[in-house]
Amino acid sequence: MNESSNHVCAAPGAVSNPSLDLVCIGRAGVDFYAEQVGSRLEDVGSFAKYIGGSSTNIAACSSRMGLKTALITRVGNEHMGEFIREQLKREGVDTSYVISDPERLTALVVLGIKDRETFPLIFYRENCADMAISVDDIDAGFIASARALLITGTHFSTDNVYKTCKHALAIARERGVKTVLDIDYRPVLWGLTGKGDGETRFVANDNVSKHLQSIVADFDLIVGTEEEIHIAGGTTDTLQALNRIRELSDATLVLKRGPYGASVYEGAIPDDLDKGVTVKGVSVDVLNVLGAGDGFISGFLRGWINGESHEQALTYANACGALVVSRHGCTPAMPTRPELDYYLANANRIARPDLDPELNFLHRVSTRSVEWPQLMVHAFDHRLQFEKMASKVGATTERLEQLKLLLLQATVQVIEKRNIKGQAGLLCDGKYGQEALNHASGQGLWVARPVEEPQSRPLRFEGGRSIGSILESWPQEQVVKCLLFYSAADDIEILQQQDSRLLELYDACCHSGHELMLEIIPPREALPASESLWMSVDHIYNLGIRPDWWKLPALSTDSTKKLCDLINERDSWCRGIVILGLNAPFENVVAGLEAAAQEPLVKGFAVGRTLFAEAAELWLANKINDNELVGRVAANYTAMVDAWLGFTQGHN
Repeated sequence: MNESSNHVCAAPGAVSNPSLDLVCIGRAGVDFYAEQVGSRLEDVGSFAKYIGGSSTNIAACSSRMGLKTALITRVGNEHMGEFIREQLKREGVDTSYVISDPERLTALVVLGIKDRETFPLIFYRENCADMAISVDDIDAGFIASARALLITGTHFSTDNVYKTCKHALAIARERGVKTVLDIDYRPVLWGLTGKGDGETRFVANDNVSKHLQSIVADFDLIVGTEEEIHIAGGTTDTLQALNRIRELSDATLVLKRGPYGASVYEGAIPDDLDKGVTVKGVSVDVLNVLGAGDGFISGFLRGWINGESHEQALTYANACGALVVSRHGCTPAMPTRPELDYYLANANRIARPDLDPELNFLHRVSTRSVEWPQLMVHAFDHRLQFEKMASKVGATTERLEQLKLLLLQATVQVIEKRNIKGQAGLLCDGKYGQEALNHASGQGLWVARPVEEPQSRPLRFEGGRSIGSILESWPQEQVVKCLLFYSAADDIEILQQQDSRLLELYDACCHSGHELMLEIIPPREALPASESLWMSVDHIYNLGIRPDWWKLPALSTDSTKKLCDLINERDSWCRGIVILGLNAPFENVVAGLEAAAQEPLVKGFAVGRTLFAEAAELWLANKINDNELVGRVAANYTAMVDAWLGFTQGHN
């Protein structure tokens, strides 16, 4: 077949307005990816942790493609299982039927990247949770609410999952839901290799072939590599294998052909593989082939489910696979719709997607999982100011750790009382506030911490170490905050040193995945503050730095609009601006917020000493107790929150 064909994913009896595009059934595990590329697995020193498993990858990547997806599986009732559930939610995947198994552990996979041809892979799946999925876990109404049901081949490999998936297929076919098979052949998971040999992709086996042939008639779409088509067809001759599958199934067949691209076959199988609807692959340098097939099928489903032509679906699919093979990991490597569309428009000039600045920027910002419509931040990341305060009243710096815990207590008290979780948080340091940071972790708060050495100009990082090594120990949820006494009109020597440190910081954040907030305070100079800030922000963008957040002094309404126009023009993905306080009187800070609040890009405030300075000094001097400190700070923070909310009704 040479002609293009359109395939609309609908059928008689299907739900007229399905709430989901795709439901996946299959593997859900945690991947531990070696961070040392080019090393034997025996020599690896550290691993990155990602969600994984083919069905999990497909559900997440299809969600990134804009499809409404869900996953039916089981995970252990433990930390790894909860990690999968939470990350799927961040990816926008419906987890209503991600069931916690009380008896089994979540599957784990350990992977290495030795070279382009060698990917040592060990599956830890002995009696794992996802293989215990049962008929009782399948809700007919949930299946019927989707346009398509996808099942991966591993979930036909034992009697239990075979019966469960056949039951789900029967429901889908009865209700008019389209069915998809990703053959996903892993010989080790069928017991055909040694337990440590997860890397082997093909072992011929008549029993497996017969087993797969008993199910292919139940599917409307079957996707596989040549090796996977070989196992399903029972022969290593690709055309013969396709013909054998066609004898048993009327499904649309999609053949992944590696560097040759991919082909789709409807009806009779032609005498030449290229006579199917064929789209050539995208040529890229390969880092890691693992997960590429999951990206491929997700891209194809974007087109297939939405009724686009096979050529368009294959174009999406090939590009998704190309992007995944150029990156580390499986699910985190999957492209989002904005970056895929950008890549397709520019693929001819992007030989190394992993090195393209714009593509990597889009991947980083379009995979953000938490939105912050407003941001009301209590900032107590100060170090030098607290030390001076303690010295002034004769207190020891050892008390600062307890002080910061009390400031956190006041912060959380207000957030809970005013019901602003998801719109508020804190700025705290690791020098005196590490315990406070530890307590704040995992609570749904926006949390940032500083990296700058206090009052350094040119910028120096606290601790004197490289910024990359500093960020290695930071939780992913923590935002990197860097304060700069900065002006684009500085002497060239100072400006170059500042810019060098900024570029180092930005590169480290892009590598580590942490968000970046730049706090700009103009030094005393002849330029007006508004002009200085505009020039500095413009100069930083010219360096190629696009921070996630800006923390800036309050300006007039007109100056704020001019600055927001600049940021919107230079980076439409910027999360926003928060207004700082600089220990100004409460009334002055509120006036600054009022002037800025009309601009949608201004998300809120990050204010500290205005809220806590007086009470903290009294506490350090032992003139008030813990409860009085918390009460006074909470009252000030509440007043600031209420002022901001009063200004932004109907704007943010």
